[in-house]
Amino acid sequence: MKISLMPGKLGVCRLESDRPFPKWALNNHFFSITVTADETSIVCREELIPDDCQAERGFRAFKVEGPLDFHLTGILSSLINPLAEAAISIFVISTYDTDYILIKEDQINRAADLLKNVCTIN
Repeated sequence: MKISLMPGKLGVCRLESDRPFPKWALNNHFFSITVTADETSIVCREELIPDDCQAERGFRAFKVEGPLDFHLTGILSSLINPLAEAAISIFVISTYDTDYILIKEDQINRAADLLKNVCTIN
């Protein structure tokens, strides 16, 4: 299994569920919007997030090189279990083809060292 560290920093924002998608979040090559009855969560480049938006900033993302077959099992757990055992907090985004593991920038080197034991990092 191969993963790669994506460039740049990301932030995770929380908006009210009835608020329309903000245009600032859509101005980049990587973003994720999840809408539930309770909230709208947006993951996007950190520098796009307005100061008045409720957000957690300072994430970096590892991309699991895909596409991953839907019948595969244990891929994500093999990556996040070592991080959990080391008390490294994560935020995961899954897409049709792959998974992204977001980790705070101050923990990224430690996380990379742990992940080298279970995969190849590009």
